[in-house]
Amino acid sequence: MDELTRALSTDLEAAFPDLVTAMGARLFWGLRGMCRDHQEAEDLTQETFIRAYKALDGYDRERVRELQLSPWIWTIALNLGRNHIRNRARRPSFVALRDEAVDDPELPDSAAWDRRFAVLNGHQKTAVVLRHVVGLGIAEISQAAGRPEGTVKADIHRGLERLRRTMEQET
Repeated sequence: MDELTRALSTDLEAAFPDLVTAMGARLFWGLRGMCRDHQEAEDLTQETFIRAYKALDGYDRERVRELQLSPWIWTIALNLGRNHIRNRARRPSFVALRDEAVDDPELPDSAAWDRRFAVLNGHQKTAVVLRHVVGLGIAEISQAAGRPEGTVKADIHRGLERLRRTMEQET
């Protein structure tokens, strides 16, 4: 990431596609785990990169060079994700009259994981997704989420334990 950060500070327009390539899939899957919707995750990923580009374009070269790029991008993505989820809760939602998929043991894997992640609180879901879906380190998660490292470790531990119990109840 240091090389990419230097490239961004030198020529933002030329280096930005490399940032999208390096982080796009991880951002998408992390946001997908947060919002549990493929299309919304795509939109949030794109919005993250738009906001990152605008911010980087306004920073001086030294500020860009000093950025810890991964946690900085994840901070943008997490804030967008949280705001989106909060706003989604305020919108009217479609209510199915009959939902046959709930009792279907052959649900697609992503739907099963969506149900499992729904039992986690927001901090646990964020920490588990960033650690085990995206692969960020504890320090990066701590910085992106704005929570102490020990708290992030506890969120991961408790989240994984809750997921384990949920999966045991499925069998």
